[in-house]
Amino acid sequence: MELATVRQMWQLIEPVHALVYYAPELTEEAAALGLPTGERWPGYFALRSAPLGAAGPNLVAATYYSFSPRMVAEYVPAVWATADPAKVLDARLSGVDRALRALLGDRVGSAELAEAATLARRAVRAADLAGRPLAAANADLPWPDAPHLALWQAVTILREHRGDGHIAALRTAGLDPAESLVSFAAVGAAPVEVFASRRWTAEEWNAARDRLAARGLVDGDGVATDAGRRLRDEVERRTDELAVAPWRALGPAVGRFAQLVAPVTQAVVATGLLPARSTLGIRRPQ
Repeated sequence: MELATVRQMWQLIEPVHALVYYAPELTEEAAALGLPTGERWPGYFALRSAPLGAAGPNLVAATYYSFSPRMVAEYVPAVWATADPAKVLDARLSGVDRALRALLGDRVGSAELAEAATLARRAVRAADLAGRPLAAANADLPWPDAPHLALWQAVTILREHRGDGHIAALRTAGLDPAESLVSFAAVGAAPVEVFASRRWTAEEWNAARDRLAARGLVDGDGVATDAGRRLRDEVERRTDELAVAPWRALGPAVGRFAQLVAPVTQAVVATGLLPARSTLGIRRPQ
């Protein structure tokens, strides 16, 4: 399978997964659990980490990788004192159900959506979960009966499967959590300000930049050198390689899957809820 196809599948499913962090229905569910909603992070950490159980800050920081551990500790384990992970999982599914029904209307019960869910689950079955804690934790959850929810759960597993592999690629490249963001900003994946949400201090950011400069990966202005661009290209190529198996399992049906999921992705993007550019460096599909 062409690695370009693997990258395209990620860009296709990422907005569908990300609905869980931005849809107002999920904010309502988080509020009902007693989680603060004045900022996005209590809900984000609870909703994303809940499959791991009542995970502590070290585990969450390790699995998310690019967040400042100090930031993670501001929210974890405090969120579990407010909302038990099992209740968060119920609220997560309820919110996604409501959000997708609002977006898709009658298409929720369509044969096309059921077919998309079937193909997505086939892809998940081919995903190697070894060394992929977030993907594995989501794969351990019961499958919802409703096709639109099964599709969302499947793309969430596939999304986290790729993310876990991306961390492995970063580690292989010798990029620590802060360096992973600095090097990504250095190649112009997104402005430095976009990465501020991970809450590394200016001192930590500059120290990471200095470490990269010592390796010849960025220049004095923090812009990637040719060597730095080659290293980032290698990270992304390796990430794609590690994400191939689920899509290869679909064979020629990968095109059909893309055709079926594209309207869902477009409906999510059309809400305007998602940021135009993510810390992963991808632009939301139009």
